[in-house]
Amino acid sequence: MIRFDSVTKKYKDDYTALDNINLEIKDGEFVSVVGQSGAGKSTLLKLIYAEEKPTEGTVFFAETPLDGISRRKLPFHRRNIGTVFQDFKLLPKKTAFENVAYALEVSGAPGGEIAENVPQILDIVGLADKMEKYPRELSGGEQQRIVIARALIHRPLVILADEPTGNLDPVSSMEIMDLLLKINKLGTIVVIASHDREIINKASKRVIVLEKGKIICDDAKGEYKIA
Repeated sequence: MIRFDSVTKKYKDDYTALDNINLEIKDGEFVSVVGQSGAGKSTLLKLIYAEEKPTEGTVFFAETPLDGISRRKLPFHRRNIGTVFQDFKLLPKKTAFENVAYALEVSGAPGGEIAENVPQILDIVGLADKMEKYPRELSGGEQQRIVIARALIHRPLVILADEPTGNLDPVSSMEIMDLLLKINKLGTIVVIASHDREIINKASKRVIVLEKGKIICDDAKGEYKIA
């Protein structure tokens, strides 16, 4: 589904974020990307989302080279991918329902589709009983569940989560990891970048370790470790 073919990403001042990465992520996989700050974790996710383009090499999504996607078609690619970040970025004056519905509204979905799909997604993330609550009325873990619901609303093929538990307490972090594992069991690819040792070890899934932009370890059922 996702393939990096000799991918290098450099930024200004010739800083190398990723260095000759070769990587394949298959349908149904759950992958944790770990490494110290600056190792290239976020850059790897941005390349999948086509927020960044490689300096060298090619990133493929379903065998389509992402650097060949036109700006007009880019939004359609991104509907295949749900994104989750540690900064919730919720709209404070909208309810949980409205925050999730907004993702459909901006894509022009009809009202009937919104009314049907949003409650279904909120039920999947365990917030069916809090649809009318505002972000300020919810815990950090519940706010992150809204973010995940919003990421799921287009029924994406892939969920990308960059430090999804970075602002959460240990209990909420475990709950979010349980939810991501549940989503993965439904057939969605999940790729997370994280510093959270406990949730990585709990997942007991594939772990890719980055160091200075290079993959130094790729274990099918690994644990959190950095050099």
